Amino acid sequence: MRKAYTSILVIVLIFVFSNIYADDNFDPIRVDGNRFIDADSQTVVFEGLAFSDPDKLVRDGQWNEAHFKKAAEWGADIVRLPVHPRAWRERGQQAYLELLDQGIEWSKKYSMYVMIDWHSIGNLWNQIFQDPMYETTIEETQNFWRIIARRYRHENAVAFYEIFNEPTVSDDRFGNMNWAQWSELVKGITQIIRAYDEQTIVLVAGFDWAYDLTPVREHPIKMKNIAYVSHPYPQKREAPWEEKWEKDWGFVAETYPVFVTEFGFQKDSHVPVIGTVKYGKAIIDYMKKKGISWTPWCFDPDWEPVLIKNWDYEPSTQGEFFKEVLQEE
Repeated sequence: MRKAYTSILVIVLIFVFSNIYADDNFDPIRVDGNRFIDADSQTVVFEGLAFSDPDKLVRDGQWNEAHFKKAAEWGADIVRLPVHPRAWRERGQQAYLELLDQGIEWSKKYSMYVMIDWHSIGNLWNQIFQDPMYETTIEETQNFWRIIARRYRHENAVAFYEIFNEPTVSDDRFGNMNWAQWSELVKGITQIIRAYDEQTIVLVAGFDWAYDLTPVREHPIKMKNIAYVSHPYPQKREAPWEEKWEKDWGFVAETYPVFVTEFGFQKDSHVPVIGTVKYGKAIIDYMKKKGISWTPWCFDPDWEPVLIKNWDYEPSTQGEFFKEVLQEE
């Protein structure tokens, strides 16, 4: 009898610990054709906000529940959490994971899903990056996703892993990387993730600072439960934009899900984000027509284009625009 009780206890403990992050209030999200779908096979189009790095928010004294509550009040149903490689190393793995754990719990409290983004910019193949804050290695990137997948594999609220923020290639500054090489990296990282987590959707960015998805037309990455990313800031192409967007990245949404994880505009800023509400209306109308999910950059008063002017959450020009769109939806 004692053995029977012991066996039952072991089974219960295994169930509890293997589902420590499970949350029945959040449907698992998966890919079906060119759609994101929920547990009832209903199409889900996400409309949320891109945060600044949790490490940066801690240093600003703004990593708190109120920040997530405000995002929910704006109308977000998902938040994007960018993890910079340097911040990951300097804060330390365990301390950073504790930040993510807390952010996920705050997101869940306000009924928002979470996207985790490995926020590097540059050429991962040649390991040439835009700034020291983005410097990483293939090994570190793979290990990051191994750790994340193992930790959040049962957490339905963590719906997306954006495996590399902005691949940048074919440039004198960053060197070359072709689509076959990028696909090889993506497949290797995804295989590591799938060893632990078969559910969470992997997001794959295009070239040209995550703008260009034209290689997908002939050479899609043939793996299950992946989707594609574009960052169509206003100056990536001249207006009128729609026909160019369709040719460069929008066509992908006819076959695979697309998530615009960064975009936005600010009149007094830097290339390629200088723009006006004219761009905002054009990109929202285009994405709505195509069924594309989106998170504008950035819910922070320092990282441009900014959605808020200050920590009183006074909206910027683009913040007023996107807040109105989110609340309409």
